[in-house]
Amino acid sequence: MTSNDKIVSTSKFLSLVLRHRPEVIGVKLDREGWLGIDELIRQANARGKTLTLELLHDVVATNDKKRFALSDDGLRIRASQGHSVSGVELKFERKSPPKILYHGTVAAFLEGIRATGLHKRSRHHVHLSPDEETAKRVGSRRGKPIILRVAAEAMHRDGHQFYLSANGVWLVDAVPATYLTFPG
Repeated sequence: MTSNDKIVSTSKFLSLVLRHRPEVIGVKLDREGWLGIDELIRQANARGKTLTLELLHDVVATNDKKRFALSDDGLRIRASQGHSVSGVELKFERKSPPKILYHGTVAAFLEGIRATGLHKRSRHHVHLSPDEETAKRVGSRRGKPIILRVAAEAMHRDGHQFYLSANGVWLVDAVPATYLTFPG
């Protein structure tokens, strides 16, 4: 396995543990999603997933989406957003969004989105991108991406609350279809 393969594999493992299923290695996240690095390494290694402090630091430093953050003291780690774990609240600061944000999706979801808008489903928020290129990367994870424009400024003016994660992802509870512009 190459060094890059190891980083990608570890990033996917961290996403699973820190965003969705910490119980797979027998840990619990605190209320703000933090987990002690020593506990993470110990529990991962005990379950056959080789993890070192150096590898964790490499994943945090090289992840292009900045999915993970280290605490100021360097003793804890958490996912920047995207949690489906109940009881985790990252306490994002409310922000005024730019005029337009973007959401990457695929054709299979368009009918439902046209009918009811974007919903957070099992996550804590709907994720929006600041630019089309990022939205395209996000949408391409499930197939040929389709980019939706979100009238974020108008939504905010109408009372919807927006938050900005540490890695530049815009978060909102839902996007009603009336604020979406579909391509074509």
